[in-house]
Amino acid sequence: MRLTQFFLNTLREAPTEAELSSHRLMLRAGLIKKLGGGLYSWLPLGFRVLRKVENIVREEMDRAGGLEVLMPAIQPAELWAESGRWEMFGEQMLKIKDRHDREFCFGPTHEEVITDIARQDIKSYRQLPINLYQIQTKFRDEIRPRFGVMRAREFLMKDAYSFHTDFSDLEREYQNMFDTYCRIFERLGLKYRSVAADTGAIGGTGSHEFHVLAESGEDAIAYCPDSDYAANIELAEAIAPKNIQLQQMESVKKIATPNAAKCDDVAKQLSIPTSNILKTLALIANDQFVLILLRGDHQLNEIKLTKLEGMKQFRFATDEEVQNHLGCSIGFIGPMNIDSNIRIISDRSAQLMSNFACGANERDHHLTGINFDRDIKNEIEIADIRNVVSGDLSPDGKGTLEICRGIEVGHIFQLRTKYSKLLKCQYLDKDGKSKPTEMGCYGIGVSRIIAAAIEQGHDDKGIIWPQSIAPFSLAIAAIGYKKSELVRNFCDNLETNLMKAGVEVLLDDRGERPGVMFADLELIGIPCRLTVGERGINDGKLEWTDRLTGETSSIDSDRILEEIIAKVRDKTN
Repeated sequence: MRLTQFFLNTLREAPTEAELSSHRLMLRAGLIKKLGGGLYSWLPLGFRVLRKVENIVREEMDRAGGLEVLMPAIQPAELWAESGRWEMFGEQMLKIKDRHDREFCFGPTHEEVITDIARQDIKSYRQLPINLYQIQTKFRDEIRPRFGVMRAREFLMKDAYSFHTDFSDLEREYQNMFDTYCRIFERLGLKYRSVAADTGAIGGTGSHEFHVLAESGEDAIAYCPDSDYAANIELAEAIAPKNIQLQQMESVKKIATPNAAKCDDVAKQLSIPTSNILKTLALIANDQFVLILLRGDHQLNEIKLTKLEGMKQFRFATDEEVQNHLGCSIGFIGPMNIDSNIRIISDRSAQLMSNFACGANERDHHLTGINFDRDIKNEIEIADIRNVVSGDLSPDGKGTLEICRGIEVGHIFQLRTKYSKLLKCQYLDKDGKSKPTEMGCYGIGVSRIIAAAIEQGHDDKGIIWPQSIAPFSLAIAAIGYKKSELVRNFCDNLETNLMKAGVEVLLDDRGERPGVMFADLELIGIPCRLTVGERGINDGKLEWTDRLTGETSSIDSDRILEEIIAKVRDKTN
């Protein structure tokens, strides 16, 4: 492909609204063009990358036994009402009406549609198992679309759904999809981690997320370097420290702490670490006033908390509600000398504290020297309700945890019978009995992968693509192309022969200065560059540059075709 025949418009600067590196670089490199909030057109260069990702996903899904389908993007409200999600899904669902005033939505996901297909056509156990997938546009009306295609309203997704006679067969297919996803991300050339995850709004039981590792990732991942354990921080179990040394109890003291409503301020005024402060949060759940106890350096995990009895729906108490129940302001709450009817839930690690400081239930005052057994008389529920931190014991007992950041690009679920029961998707077993099908759900954010790949692979010059999804394998920087017949003939012949050999090559035939050419080719991230000029042709040596390492080497011009093919294949492997 010749650059003069290609649609490429690079920018020196990205719009100020672009926050992430991937967003800035996709706009600057001419991969996408913004149409509206969270809406982007894919331009030829970006579309080449998109198609490469899509093809790898499709090839591996086919290899794993998936059957490709294509379902409507517009879905009738009646189907969602059957599953109970028409109102439940929330404002992310874009609801529309047709000319007959019938309600539809622009599909944010397709569990209802695929289950409707299965309930109409699957009648017998002999038709199971089956795995149907599609690669199709989804729409979710994000309240604040940002980060380019990372959090767009319209996006391309691969979603697959499997149907089974029993749970053991679902588990088999779940492992098959897990292995398939690993192959996909390995072929994409990305550093990733699979982590145990919460099922969230999709529902079901078992769940794993796949994260591309990047410092800009929105998700925190807990993993053990000494084992295979990894989990989303929302799900990772926080193991309480062991071998805590017992201390002699100190006497309780009330100390003035003016304007110290936060743990850091209290720690500073009392000259103690935040880990020796008991943080007390006031919540309202089922119209009940609840206190949550955490170590001062730990953070509440709201997802874990919602799984406790009576805590599925909760909110933080207002200052007025705290005044009514405890007679103090938020920031000075503590569990001492309070009404015995107040529910208290403590994190495991907090229960191991001794001689700690906490709020005195009096404005601008805290207590020190507090110990649970001696000083707090209320009954306390103990549970895992905090986020893990680096250095925590790994739940598998094989070391300690570390925290890294990742971008979620894939999620697989064991849906079980959640949708098949609601939508009456049943089959007849060997004995002629009607049973609900077991279901699995497996999603990959195809367009999101591209942004994640850039977040993982870029420098101050531009994008660094993995070879497998680069828009072109090789760029030829032709110096003096429009002025030199020698350069023009050499490059034209080389481009023709490389294309015949199956090498995807981009020939920069614009006749620009070398600096301009190099800057553009580095910006768009072509993995390899061959620089061709009259001097190099005459000397029989041409310069080869690796985009990832920046290293340069020489290629003999009389063996150039063979050497380029070998280098590109070596980089692919």
